[in-house]
Amino acid sequence: MTQSLIPAWSALLALAISIFLIVRKFPPVYALMFGAFAGAIVAAGDITYVVGEMSAGAKDITPAILRVLAAGVLAGTLVGTGSAEKIARSITSVFGDKKAVYAIIFASFVLTLSGVFIDVAVLTVAPIAMAVAGKSGASRIAILIALIGGGKSGNAISPNPNTISAAANFNAPLSEVMFVNIGAAVVGIIATVAVVWFISRRKNSESCVESNLNSDTENLPSIWAALSGPVVAIGLLVQRPVFDINIDPIIALPAGSLVCSVVSGKIKSFFADSTSGLAKMTPVAVLLLGTGCLGGIIKASTLKDAILSFIELAGVSDIFIAPVSGALMSAATASTTAGAAIASATFSEAVLATGISAVWGAAMTNAGAIVFDQMPHGSFFHVSAGSVNMTFADRLKLVPYESAIGFAIAIASMLSCVIFR
Repeated sequence: MTQSLIPAWSALLALAISIFLIVRKFPPVYALMFGAFAGAIVAAGDITYVVGEMSAGAKDITPAILRVLAAGVLAGTLVGTGSAEKIARSITSVFGDKKAVYAIIFASFVLTLSGVFIDVAVLTVAPIAMAVAGKSGASRIAILIALIGGGKSGNAISPNPNTISAAANFNAPLSEVMFVNIGAAVVGIIATVAVVWFISRRKNSESCVESNLNSDTENLPSIWAALSGPVVAIGLLVQRPVFDINIDPIIALPAGSLVCSVVSGKIKSFFADSTSGLAKMTPVAVLLLGTGCLGGIIKASTLKDAILSFIELAGVSDIFIAPVSGALMSAATASTTAGAAIASATFSEAVLATGISAVWGAAMTNAGAIVFDQMPHGSFFHVSAGSVNMTFADRLKLVPYESAIGFAIAIASMLSCVIFR
């Protein structure tokens, strides 16, 4: 059997079927698996071959799944101990009411940087944001852009599933993949500030937002205790580039979680918080299996060759392969995690063949996957809308602004690669 059994159009059909089923509210993992099989079998006609390629794709994504499950322990602890809320409250109190929107951007950025899922970060900061921003007259649209823009910027350099997947598929150290996108993350924050300023300058008839946020903060840990988990986890991860000591995320992330529980005085709830984090990450891990199946079909098809040929004919630099593939896959799946996973699994060999290092290939793929993760056929679109009680129509208006922020991050990542690789 050869790769030519699955032509490019067959892989595109698999992708189209998957998107259609996701839009129709079919469980994403089954949509991806069924789409992969249905699209490939039409051309290949060999069930054993198609299932074999799907299984190979799922197998390739397994290392990323293990690290994603480990990340769930830290994320669960940050939320369960109140550390995430404490970090958000502390940031907003430092900036004050007059600069509430900037506080919201930074709070969302720090939480996603710490390893909290972007949708969880948005849900955590949103009530605080609505209460604080209501005093400054900020609009609901400005608040949500601030939340999402900060989250996207943090996602570029976080130990979250998207970064983990890209690093694993490129066989690159997670800490280095996070580090090289710092400039892109800063550009993302600047772009978010610019977009929020632009929106705020426009006439908006919408009244200021309100929130009945509970002001009881007695049970929250200190800011130092809240930050202890992320600091320890990231500190362990950077041992490889600094001291050439390889501490895998499977160890570093739970270690940060344990330290956070101990320092916060919530060690008794460690297992409960870990279980909660695992519960939140399990759907992501299962989703990654589905993306692995689809990625296996795409990788075995001639789609990759067709895209590379198109890029060559268009005279576009090879450096665009990584971010463009990430952007295309995130648009197709409406997920940063799925987009980064499929793109890195499919195009990693092609990117490395151009002479780009594994670290920069993973970083640019991850940055590209941030561009279109807010599309309406994904869960993040609806979760973020619900966090500030926004209608579907109004939420849809924000998509171009979010994409602009994502493009700024992706372009900054590419420029960083050109300058520093």
